[in-house]
Amino acid sequence: MERTEEAQNYSLHTISLLVQNLPGVLHRIAGLFSRRGYNIASLTVGPTERPEYSRMTIVVRLSSMTVDQVVRQVQKLVPVVEVRELKPQDLVERELMLVKIKTPEANHSELRALAETYEASIVDVSPDALIVEATGNAGKLDALEDRLKAYGIQEICRSGRIALERGFKTLAPPNLK
Repeated sequence: MERTEEAQNYSLHTISLLVQNLPGVLHRIAGLFSRRGYNIASLTVGPTERPEYSRMTIVVRLSSMTVDQVVRQVQKLVPVVEVRELKPQDLVERELMLVKIKTPEANHSELRALAETYEASIVDVSPDALIVEATGNAGKLDALEDRLKAYGIQEICRSGRIALERGFKTLAPPNLK
């Protein structure tokens, strides 16, 4: 198989985990990916509806065969309660992006209109800069970022993907299913 053919078999996969809320869990899971040479594109961790558990969303570029293997390996880690790959058609995903734009006050109304087009908000204004807050999928945020480049982006901060599976499927501890 040629190198270019091999590269085409890799795509972004979203892996969702329910883990025990204990010190060192993030380190153990990220270490598993690191030891195998997999680069994490996005990783978010946050509390769940139950304080003893946290939800992790990991986005990683892998082949379809490899992602199944990774899911099985992650499931074996002690602090992991449940893990599954979320298929693109079965998930609702969002990211948060803050963008600081260094721009004169004369451009502020134009930037407000642009932000409104992307359902974004201006969350901070000063005479020579403003900060835009936007949420959505990666494609929407990428498009907004491209449009804002013309105004002089000074800083960007993106949260990484969070995702939930559509419908009644949940990641839940065995005693709650």
